[in-house]
Amino acid sequence: MKNIVFLFLCCFSVGTFAQGDVSNSEKYPTNYFRSPLDIPLVLSGTFAELRTNHFHSGLDIKTQGVQGKNVFAAADGYVSRIKIAHWGYGKALYITHPNGYTTVYAHLKKFNKKIEDYIKKQQYKKESYEIQLFPSSTTLQVKKDEIVAFSGNSGGSGGPHLHFEIRDTKSEKPINPLFFGIEIEDSKKPRINTLIGYSLAENSHINKIAIPKQLNLIPQQNGDLKASKITAFGKIGFGINAYDQLDGAYNKNGLFSLEMLVNGKKVHDFKAASFSFSESKYINLLIDYERNYTLKQRVQKCFIEPKNKLSVYKNSVNNGIITIEDGLNYNVEIIAKDFKGNTQKITIPIIGKKDSIIVKPKIVTSPYAIAYSQFTKFKQENITVSFPANAFYEDFFLNFNVKDSIAEVHEPSIPITKNYRLAFSTANIDVAKKAKMYIASINKNGYTQFVSSKKNETTIYALTKKLGKFKLETDFKKPKIELLNFKDKQWVTNFNYLKVKISDADSGIKLYRGEIDGEWVLFEYEPKSNLLTYNLNDKNFTEAEHSLKLKVTDNVGNTTILETTFFRKK
Repeated sequence: MKNIVFLFLCCFSVGTFAQGDVSNSEKYPTNYFRSPLDIPLVLSGTFAELRTNHFHSGLDIKTQGVQGKNVFAAADGYVSRIKIAHWGYGKALYITHPNGYTTVYAHLKKFNKKIEDYIKKQQYKKESYEIQLFPSSTTLQVKKDEIVAFSGNSGGSGGPHLHFEIRDTKSEKPINPLFFGIEIEDSKKPRINTLIGYSLAENSHINKIAIPKQLNLIPQQNGDLKASKITAFGKIGFGINAYDQLDGAYNKNGLFSLEMLVNGKKVHDFKAASFSFSESKYINLLIDYERNYTLKQRVQKCFIEPKNKLSVYKNSVNNGIITIEDGLNYNVEIIAKDFKGNTQKITIPIIGKKDSIIVKPKIVTSPYAIAYSQFTKFKQENITVSFPANAFYEDFFLNFNVKDSIAEVHEPSIPITKNYRLAFSTANIDVAKKAKMYIASINKNGYTQFVSSKKNETTIYALTKKLGKFKLETDFKKPKIELLNFKDKQWVTNFNYLKVKISDADSGIKLYRGEIDGEWVLFEYEPKSNLLTYNLNDKNFTEAEHSLKLKVTDNVGNTTILETTFFRKK
């Protein structure tokens, strides 16, 4: 059995991932998992879609604009992990199955009674809404078709939906759920919007230009595209901005496949099949990071940068870099494909011609040279930045400037892989004022946002991956607490919930604690709406009069305490 599993994993890592490939049906059971919902599946997000700093690890399934849809166990198994967080996946459930896979259900509203009771017992024990649990294989067993939860909008969700994943249990790698027979209607072709040409060596050019160049596209009668004929020389590459739409939805989703052929020979092949979470950060080398920052447009490169360690490529020749020779003609084809095999193609005719370059990259220098493989530290006035080795992917000159107590630490136009230390000296600042200070980032519109900050006797510092502008802010304002659906001394016998709004205008909320009659109670926090909700059915009320105490603390220690009384019949 071990040999079979080993052989399976080897095939998984090197096999071809193409819809209709016989090897896929051999690799993945297509009749084992049922749909996690009992409504027609319409997607708002596809597997390995390009997201900020990561690939999307599952399917986002629409829930008809509402919460509370039944979520079913996709197969027999046991609940192996439960995580409840204010952000991220929100309320998430992990079910391990005996066939070597784990399914994940995220952004849930609540769980079934058996699971809910188990979770609440642990939350009350730890006195924490946020919790992570790893039940044993015998604690919470489930059956296929069993309702295990109800869909929601918790965590970082932008609207009601179910996030659904299938992972290899042993490696924890997410796999495209569509390989397992999860059926989605999709008759629409992907759409390519933009084609960018890149000169990748010192003497290379496209149309005499050595900087990224947007190329003209001409629609063809069959729905494909053709680029205007270009002249080029040396090592070049291409990238496209594209999306796919599925039936029944207007969402712009990611591609399943992106291939590039030169004179009929495949030289680049991206497949949204599987990846590991540890490699997902290299998405910042897959896309044109600077263009995404400046134009908010994700261009996916059809070539592989030297430090790109993604495993989503197959059959890449010379890392997808094309060498154009003087006097030769080339025909490049870029094919965008969805899982159903719908395609759109760009044809790029190229004439090899060595020309004088008329537009070259600007050479930008500064006194602050970053050697990416070395630790680097710089100081201006009372502000210090310290970068660990390999925080960046290449050497460059850092734009570091301090003016009017605002630190500019480059621009967020280059990817950064590790936290760096940003420190403000507070040696000459009053102790009382320093206690209420924090580091804030400043966006393009001048708005500030709290950056998690630490303090010692002489310094306020942050460990962050953010680049841009920063300054010190002070927060002397206490958080606000507002009763929403009840008021002091009100009877709430017929109520199921107590709802309270909490907010903090400056540094933001860090902690909250709710007590009824002196005992901790579970208030669920939804930070997107600043809502605290207490389920009155959690407690067996034996008296009529009850005291409620809420304590809310912001990120610099300002605290507000609200005490009120309510009445509830036994």
